[in-house]
Order: sequence, then structure tokens, then C-alpha cells
Amino acid sequence: MIIKLHSFNLELKHTFTISRESHDFQETLIVELISDGFHGFGEATSNPYYNSTIDKMIHIIKKNTAFIASLSAEKPTAFWQKLQPIFKDDLFALCALDMAFNDVFARKQNKKLYEIWGLKIDKNPMTDYTIGLDSVAKMIAKMKEVPWPIYKIKLGTKDDIQIVTELRKNTDAIFRIDANCSWSVDEAIENSYKLKELGVEFLEQPLKANDFEGAKKLYEKSALPIIADESCIVETDVEKCVGLFHGVNVKLTKCGGLTPGKRMLENAKKLGLKTMVGCMTESAVGISAIAHLLPLLDYVDMDGSLLLKEDIAKGVTINNGVISYADTNGIGAILL
Repeated sequence: MIIKLHSFNLELKHTFTISRESHDFQETLIVELISDGFHGFGEATSNPYYNSTIDKMIHIIKKNTAFIASLSAEKPTAFWQKLQPIFKDDLFALCALDMAFNDVFARKQNKKLYEIWGLKIDKNPMTDYTIGLDSVAKMIAKMKEVPWPIYKIKLGTKDDIQIVTELRKNTDAIFRIDANCSWSVDEAIENSYKLKELGVEFLEQPLKANDFEGAKKLYEKSALPIIADESCIVETDVEKCVGLFHGVNVKLTKCGGLTPGKRMLENAKKLGLKTMVGCMTESAVGISAIAHLLPLLDYVDMDGSLLLKEDIAKGVTINNGVISYADTNGIGAILL
């Protein structure tokens, strides 16, 4: 098995701001695995909050190239299991490898990945479209630029209710709110009642990731469902969310790929939690991979490639929230 690494600096259409950071470019690493003439692609982005850098990912992959290449005959679950001890401190790199291996494995079987998993795609949810923090006028302009049935609104200011009130005047779309750990417990409880009246569906990670005492209080008193994101990173976190959150948002880069991500979603369903997958502003490679998990999801946020000025890959297409799979097998993505 041959391993090729491609790094890109993806330019965004607009400056993307959340409560803790702001950026105009997103660095990303594409892993390409070539086995028996088949090419598989995987992706992981850099992220300062999780100490993920492109150089760090490239270093650990190159250091272990020979071992990775020796696993070409394995099934994806065994491939991931054998790499996890080596990559346990860099799950972003493991994600890119796992995604690429799932891709090449499915392509060898002449099937799409969801077919390999035996999943039915007739009830797939639609994706939201994210509106980053900005002036109210610019946030409204972004909505008008991309009319959409569901918006994910980034918040984390002293004027959050006013922002949503103004946005609501311009659309009948469903709103989902992501405060990225920026609210206090009392603030979140109070905001939940006001936001429910403004047509908000749920709140994503309003409190700090380790505020479990606050999460319990909010879970009991909120007028809206609460979805864990920063509080649910790896497989062992899912069970901890029961009684603290109504659902979990799984990020493939954070948990180490499609293989553990799928297990997290299946476990969450068994535990009665709502299921969601989010993106990290990936290209069409990472976004196409997410699409194969759609049958397991209640909600999805896979608009990352739509936020780019220019994509470096092609794969699934998204129109007005509806996701359509590419004709290509595997995850259905190829580099341009």
C-alpha cells in the first residue's frame, strides 16, 4: 500500500468567527492510500483548540509509514485497532488514515461505504448551513446569500438574543444555536426560553466542556434540547453524556475517524441520545465521508465545503440542505 500526503490551505468565502477564534483560511491534510490500483482519500484539518497541526500529523504518519503500508489486507476495524495505540495522541491523523482506508476498502468491493455497512439512505436528514459570528448586518447578508431551510448560528456575545431576534426577521428557517462553551449555566437556562420562542431547535455546547455540574442543571431546566460537542470527543465520552445532554455531536477528526465515529453513534442511539455529526470546515473529502453516516443521524452539520471559496476535491453535492451521493464508490470523493 502506497501512502501519499497532500496539504492545502483552504480559503473561506467569509471570515469564520466563533466565540473563541476567527480565521480566513483552514489548513487541511489529505491522506491518499493506493492499494491494488485503487485510491482512497481521507482528511483531517488543523485545529488549535485540539492542538492539531498539519506538521504534527505529517510527522507521525511518515514515522509509521512502513507499518501502515503493511496493513493493506486488513479490514477497516482491524486497521483502526492496530493503529490506535500508535496514534492515540493524534486522533486527527488517525481519522485521515481511517477515512482513506475505509474508502479504498469499499472501492475494492465496488460499493459505496454505506452499502458496505448495510445502511439505508431513504430517510437521511438534511444538513444545516452555518452562519459565523459577525455584525448583525453581515450575518443577515450571509443568510440572504445562501437561502437555506436550516441554519446553525454561532453565538457567544452579550447580545446573543438580540442577534437571533434580528436574524429571525429575515427567514422562517429552523435555527440551531452553537455557543461554543461561552455561556454560564444561568445564562443558558434563561436564553433557552427566549430562543425557543424564536424558533430554535436545540442548543449545542453552551457551557464549558468540563462543566458537568452545570450541564446537569441545564439538562434539567432548559426549554430546549442540549447537544454535547466539546464534552463528547471519544467513545468513552458517550455514556458520560446520559443525564447531562439530550444528544451528542460526533466529530470524526476528534474521535479518530469513521470507525470509532460509527460506534459512538450506534452506542448513543442505544442509550437514547439524539445523534449528530459535525464538520471542521473540511473539503469535499471529509464532507463526503460524513454522508455515509447520515442513516444513523437525527441531525447533521456538513456544510464545511460550502463555506470554501474554492474546493480542492469533489464528492457529494448539497442543494438546499439535501445531500446527494456521488456516482463514485467508496466515500465518493476525488481530488481535483
